Formats: sequence, C-alpha cells, structure tokens
Amino acid sequence: MVAIDLRGKAGIVTGGAAGIGRAITSKILEAGACVVIADINEKQGLKTSCDLNKNCGSEGNSSCFVRTDISIKTSIDAMIKKAMDTYGKIDFLVNNAGILIPRLLVDPAGIEEITEEVFDKMVSVNQKGSLFCTQAVIREMFRLKIKGVVINVSSESGLEGSEGQSVYASTKAALYSFTRSWAKELGKYGIRVVGVAPGILESTDLRTAEYERALAYTRGITVEQLRDSYEKVSIPLRRPGTLEEVAHTVVFLLSDLASYITGTVVNISGGKSRG
Repeated sequence: MVAIDLRGKAGIVTGGAAGIGRAITSKILEAGACVVIADINEKQGLKTSCDLNKNCGSEGNSSCFVRTDISIKTSIDAMIKKAMDTYGKIDFLVNNAGILIPRLLVDPAGIEEITEEVFDKMVSVNQKGSLFCTQAVIREMFRLKIKGVVINVSSESGLEGSEGQSVYASTKAALYSFTRSWAKELGKYGIRVVGVAPGILESTDLRTAEYERALAYTRGITVEQLRDSYEKVSIPLRRPGTLEEVAHTVVFLLSDLASYITGTVVNISGGKSRG
C-alpha cells in the first residue's frame, strides 16, 4: 500500500473545527502537513487545534486556528495573512465551510419559506466565501509560483437537488461549476482544482435539533420519520458514509498520487445518485 505523504506542505481548511472539516484536518495532519483551521466558532476551533496537535508526531506538522467569517472579505484577508505569517506559504485550500437552512420555495402556511435574508446568508457563505477564499489563496500561489491544489466540498444535492433545500443545493451546484471553470483557468500554472460531493453521512453534532425540525417540516413528516428515512434511502452500499471516508478522499486528492486529476467532482455517496 502506498502511503500518502504531505510532509512539507501547508494549507487551509475552512470550517475545519467540526464535522467533515475536522475529519479532513485530522487526516491532513496524519499525512504530515500543517493546517490553518479557519472557522467562525472560536471555542470549537481552539479546542480542535489543541486536540489534534497532541497527536502530531515529529514531522514538523501542526495546526493553528484563525477565527474566520468567510462571508466577509476582510476576515478572509486576515486569515490569509495569519497563514502566511505562520507557515510562509499555502500549498492547498479545502473550501469546506458551509451553512444549510432548510426552507421551502413557497410555504402555504407561511412558516418555513425562503426569505431574502436566508438566501443571502447561504449564498454569502457557501458560494461567495468559497470564491474569495480561493481568490486570495491563488494570489499567494502565483506570487510564490506554487503548484497547489484547491478542493471544493460540494454535495450530492448539487446535482440531484433536495426537497426543502433548493438554495443550499444551488450553492453546491455552483461549486461544481467553480471546480470546472477554475481548473481550466489555473491548469496552465500547474494548479489543480477538484471537488468532492458527499451524500448521506453519519450523524454529527452539526445535525442539530433545529435543522432536523425545519427539514422535517419542509417535507411534511415528523423528525422521527426523517431520521428513519436516512436508513431507508436507496444506497447501493446500504449504509451512510463516514466522515473519515470523505477525509481519506480529500487527502488522496491533495497528494501527488492524484497529480493528473483536476476539473472534476468525485461523488462520495455509496452509489446513491447512481440509481
């Protein structure tokens, strides 16, 4: 088995404090790279960085936390400065930070309907944030002539659509287009851009009671029925995915083992969207 080696590399994982982001950060550190954890949750981010650093070996790898609101460009700029001041370069970016607020296009009861505020919030984080994080990172890669990698964490819903989650799905579809377009722009510089699209994954602390209540409402079912539906959905592998499986894929794509992969999105759904 070929071991994935990211020693000597440094980069950024947005939304790296919890859930998929934490799993990705952990696997990148295990592969020997340094990671800036960019997250809006300061308490969780500091704890995650501290916990993961305890497991770092003697390869010089480490993580640091920077509180970042990727919907605000000045916050992104401050995060990039911290990354450069700490590690002196940026070899990779994982655009993982995202927000999901379940809402119906039109709710006859007028309770859970898409509003301008909800639309702007999801687009600002999921779409705008990913774009301007990437722009800032690519500028540094250009300046230092680094042949780096950008990973966009999309979602299976970006292609399949999702009931009660149309705005979220549309922002994730945008990441499909970003991935293909940026790969065409940046390939001449040796910079790869790849997406991953997780499907239904194991439950995490990010699947809050409020999220489940709202999503169940948009689908006209109870929370208990919603939870049962995760187990009954048609997945050829007959189980939800794990955060670690997503993280393994991301680390592979960051490595030289994936040196000829760019401009595509890897589906991580256990075959769900394949019918």
